[in-house]
Amino acid sequence: MAKKDTSTVTVRQTGSPIRRKSDQRATLMGLGLNRMGRESTLEDTPAVRGMIAKVAHMVEVVEK
Repeated sequence: MAKKDTSTVTVRQTGSPIRRKSDQRATLMGLGLNRMGRESTLEDTPAVRGMIAKVAHMVEVVEK
């Protein structure tokens, strides 16, 4: 069985979910973020990229 090359993406929460819609709050929780300044490393999939795009105004992609 061939080994898959799993790339990852690290996101950092830069904005507060206060006064945001509930679906945006849920998206942040799905990304593993719940407090400003927190970082989360996730598998780089189209679903995760879509979640990042949905809350792009509250997160940033960290390049390491």
